[in-house]
Amino acid sequence: MGPTLPEAQFDAALRAVDAEAETAEEKAEMLMEIAMGMQLRPKTPDQLRRAADLYRRALDLAEDTLLRARITARLGTALQAVPDGGTTALKHARDAYEAALPTLQEHGKPAEFAEVEMNLGLVTQSLAGTGAARLQDAIQSYHRALRTFTRTEYPQEYAILHNNLAIAYLSLPMADERAKMREALAVQSFEEVLSVITLVDHPSEYAMIQNNLGNALQYASSGHVLDNNLRALTAYAEALKVRNERDTPLEYASTIANKANVLRNLPDDPDQPGLGREGCLIAARDLYQEARRILLRFDQADSVAMIEESLTGIADDLAAMFHHSAGS
Repeated sequence: MGPTLPEAQFDAALRAVDAEAETAEEKAEMLMEIAMGMQLRPKTPDQLRRAADLYRRALDLAEDTLLRARITARLGTALQAVPDGGTTALKHARDAYEAALPTLQEHGKPAEFAEVEMNLGLVTQSLAGTGAARLQDAIQSYHRALRTFTRTEYPQEYAILHNNLAIAYLSLPMADERAKMREALAVQSFEEVLSVITLVDHPSEYAMIQNNLGNALQYASSGHVLDNNLRALTAYAEALKVRNERDTPLEYASTIANKANVLRNLPDDPDQPGLGREGCLIAARDLYQEARRILLRFDQADSVAMIEESLTGIADDLAAMFHHSAGS
């Protein structure tokens, strides 16, 4: 059996470097460029591992300090992207980014340094999910990257950073006195993303961020519960301009269930809460039932169980209202 495509590409890359490059530095640069090309549209994890091997070979050849830092940073991106690399690959990626940062900060371009800080934040955030890193360190990396990746000059990176900042803020423990501040910062970061991501140009991303913003608002522990819930309803309405049962059934079901969670806790008339909440409870019930029907179709047993628990609670609340009105 002959070599596979990744093996053939790898061998061809090494032959081309030996044939065309005269100096060790030229060989290192060529290896880095070939590895970057292999990373663009990898069809298998093995291609990413081959790219990482090329970066390591380039490091064996390179002597220039800045070139070595750039190769090391690119090695980090290959290790970070390996889908089955697990915690070990992420730790090696983190080590690569941390090794490259001092030189890039001193001798590289600001955008190079900021990109590595952003990638370091992403890796650290992933590792924090396994208990192998601190979320606070990821947040600090994101903030350092934002000094360069501004909304006007780097809108895409700016949006990525603020989305991940918001998720990081909400992932931190909420049991201390700074919880409300972090919740407010998460909401602010989602709103910053929406200053860049538009309904017309980025519909799926727009819907995802609006849904996440709604969740952040409705579960915030601040004293402005009614205002937050009303703002959450607006956010879900924006998400539902994109999400629908035909094209995105699971996302649609998630958003209408989130909307039902808000309605369940709202009065029918926010200006006169004493008039009751029967209408909002019925609207919430209808949305839960619609979400349950869709989720059953996709065998989402855990989500269905949560919705059925909410439906039982609404049925109890409506029955209590009926008995109260019948008694009076």
